[in-house]
Amino acid sequence: MTGRERFMAAIHNQKPDHLPCQVHNWMDSYLESYMSGMDVWAAYEAVGMDPVIYVEPARIYSDADWANWQWKRTDLGVDKEGVSRWRIDVETPGGMLWEEFAANPFTQWVTKHMIEGEREFDLWDRYSPLPRKLEWAPVLAAKERLGDRGIVRSGCFDFGQGSPWQSFASMYGTVECIMDAVDKPDWMHHVLGRLLEKKLSVIERSGRVHLDVVELGGGAGSSTVISPAMHREFCLPYDQKQNQLFHSLGAKTVYHLCGGLMPLLEIVVENGSDGLETMTPASMGGDCDLAEATRRVGDKLFFTGGFDQNEGFEKGTPEAVRRQVFALHEACPDGGYICCPSDHFFFGDIENVKAFVDAAKECVYK
Repeated sequence: MTGRERFMAAIHNQKPDHLPCQVHNWMDSYLESYMSGMDVWAAYEAVGMDPVIYVEPARIYSDADWANWQWKRTDLGVDKEGVSRWRIDVETPGGMLWEEFAANPFTQWVTKHMIEGEREFDLWDRYSPLPRKLEWAPVLAAKERLGDRGIVRSGCFDFGQGSPWQSFASMYGTVECIMDAVDKPDWMHHVLGRLLEKKLSVIERSGRVHLDVVELGGGAGSSTVISPAMHREFCLPYDQKQNQLFHSLGAKTVYHLCGGLMPLLEIVVENGSDGLETMTPASMGGDCDLAEATRRVGDKLFFTGGFDQNEGFEKGTPEAVRRQVFALHEACPDGGYICCPSDHFFFGDIENVKAFVDAAKECVYK
């Protein structure tokens, strides 16, 4: 099989020739520190891994779309620990909005959310610009460069993560979302409905989705963050509508949950997703039992993830990596599985990454 055929067999919940593997994208800091600053294309080649390229479509706006959303960035300096900070101020006809961010060499995060309540959301809802359409040229260019070696995946278009609940958590704060879901459920459903309506309108007018896999969901929907009952009320109905549209436009979807997912397995099936990630094990703070997940819903969902990159790449040896990959293969023996680190990784001997790839090639399906 080619790399593309191997991934697509797993995504269609079938058996490929051997276990496919990927990384959940390469982090710039890892490429710089461990791989001489090479780009993601060269990194895949260096370790012998079939490529999974993360590329989003471009967003096409008109000048008029920005008329009511005038923004300015102000750098706030770098502290003694190397953390840089900046502020975004937005002027709208109804008033000002602002948010603040911080970043270190590994990642960035929000230090002050733009949305702080109903007033700010109303301003955002009324004045934030939406793309006229999505331009698929970057995705098509990546697919042409890939040929039959691999696949292209990413989010498609959203306001933070892949689904309304998780996106609003990144705009408003996770704790704030949970509190208002309890205290003001009607307002929370109004917010989630508006986010979904905006998102789907952009995707609908952009035509066929050219990504091989679209990522939905996000960590704020995990069962280590909210209860299954809350997930069913505030995630499920919106995810069902998303999946219906993406399927009608020719795309497969994977639902991303970080940490707790075992109580949500059947709900993910119900929301219509084709796959589930990141299958995070208990050793990394998750709850995934891959064999049990396979028993319960393995005939309905493909899985991506499950590999403990801390014990494997960062602290492990090639032999320890090999044992872990083989154990994951045995837990999901009937295909429909892509072995992958449970999230981004920032440290680890490159020889351990190569051992990860080699071990996956040894896991041949019967």
